[in-house]
Amino acid sequence: MSALRAACRAVAARDMAQDSAHDLAHLDRVWANAQAIADGEGGADMVVLCAAAYLHDLVNLPKDAPDRAQASMRSAQAAAPHLATLGMTPDRITATQHAIAAHSFSAGIPPETPEARILRDADRLDALGAIGIARAFAVSGALDRALYHANDPFAATRTPDDQSFSLDHWPAKLLRLPDGMSTETGRRIAQARVATMLRFARDLAAEIGHAPNGWAADG
Repeated sequence: MSALRAACRAVAARDMAQDSAHDLAHLDRVWANAQAIADGEGGADMVVLCAAAYLHDLVNLPKDAPDRAQASMRSAQAAAPHLATLGMTPDRITATQHAIAAHSFSAGIPPETPEARILRDADRLDALGAIGIARAFAVSGALDRALYHANDPFAATRTPDDQSFSLDHWPAKLLRLPDGMSTETGRRIAQARVATMLRFARDLAAEIGHAPNGWAADG
């Protein structure tokens, strides 16, 4: 497994367009998350899961790209020749491609295998917790979005607008991720990470002199 991991990681290092939220460290975390979920769930092909974890962002399009929803399918297609070179069987190549294609939130492809369900949960876990906070602000900074709405940071009286405010991405998407997890292990880890984010929201409220109202009151 270590040789496969090193080979797939090398492919990603060479071919993947990296940014602060989608880099080799992200791939390492997704693989760690995938192993933790697989340990809790059982029944996964770890060869397929390892390859999918390291090649799932092989085609990494910007968050605001109009064809962003196609990134996972393109990654799956781009992964195939590398998987063949690594000596994977046709069945495993197909399984790896499906896991990669189905991991994306925007693609809307249902995960139909244990590996696909685990990879999707593992990738989404990296959008939650302390690392999720860091990545969310990094992405929003790159897109030149404000940290939060000055008068109503926790959307108590308005609809969240995550195209304008980084913090609004939390209620718009991130805090809802646990409900969409495909595995019980992934859901349990996700709920713990959301609790971390809500504690941060309360600390942020105190520091900016604002009541932890709106969605932050749920914490």
